[in-house]
Amino acid sequence: MSSINTNLAAMTALQSLNQTMSSLQATQGRISTGHRVDTASDNAAYWSIATTMRSDNAALSTVQDALNLGASTIDVAAAGLNAAISVTSQIKEKLVAASQPNVDRTKIQSEITQLQNQLKSIADSAVFSGQNWLSVDSSATSFNGTKSIVSSYSHDVSGAVNVGTIDIVTKGTDSTMALFDNSLGGAAGSAAGILDYQDTTTTFTVIDSANPTGVSVTIASAANAAVNTLDISDLTNSTTDLEQLNAMTQMVDQALNKMTTAASDLGAGKSRVALQQSFVSALRDSIDKGIGALVDADMNAESTKLQALQVQQQLGVQALSIANQSSQAILKLFG
Repeated sequence: MSSINTNLAAMTALQSLNQTMSSLQATQGRISTGHRVDTASDNAAYWSIATTMRSDNAALSTVQDALNLGASTIDVAAAGLNAAISVTSQIKEKLVAASQPNVDRTKIQSEITQLQNQLKSIADSAVFSGQNWLSVDSSATSFNGTKSIVSSYSHDVSGAVNVGTIDIVTKGTDSTMALFDNSLGGAAGSAAGILDYQDTTTTFTVIDSANPTGVSVTIASAANAAVNTLDISDLTNSTTDLEQLNAMTQMVDQALNKMTTAASDLGAGKSRVALQQSFVSALRDSIDKGIGALVDADMNAESTKLQALQVQQQLGVQALSIANQSSQAILKLFG
């Protein structure tokens, strides 16, 4: 039956064309965004997972920045320690030279004083991003001898967040890499820095011609018994003074050993930070890959589909046009 009120062919053609247009719009959206899942309505489960993973990846980007900052801070502290070791070695050399009888120890002390000033300058200058691990003030309210570098971020299925850190002890009860503690001023018996610790308690064993089996010697407080304050200008060639000089040399050697250990510990910390940097970078790449597998569009497939839908669109328009023209034939029956 032919009807001018109901054109079934046109209705069918229009429905088919609408479906084609909807598919074409979705395909064009995937091509323009590069995503087959761009909103929650596309695939709620995949969209939720991808959104969470993107958030985690953004947090890992911040972790990566923190690791880079920590590595730079370690580099500055290590450079300061290495420079301080070199200068302290020169002080040790001067003390050995001063052991020679009849040398002008006042002039040698002038050289040592310049080296001591250089040690303080090195420690005070080893600053990066407002942090100084070599010259500290342990009396400050905000002081913490353990420096933490943010190294990881994760959360479990319950949503509990864990932020991991790499901890480096710059000044503790058992060990320190701090060369100076500006609050303590090297008070005897205190946990001062390596170079400003007033060592008037350690007993050094001194072996010389007068004491071939060794004699116990402590450094007199009058000699300013710290690496950065020791003074040999008043020492004479007496046996007692030469023993004091020998003890000072041993004190400087102990400080060198402590700095070498600190530099070694710092190097180990730098190696761990470098390993974590590589891991976080690889982890971020893996998460990006996982997100892509969930939501990225296959551009080859979408390109092929676009061409097919464009053909379907053109055919649908023609089919609708033909269906609309069929009702015009009814007019000829009344001609």
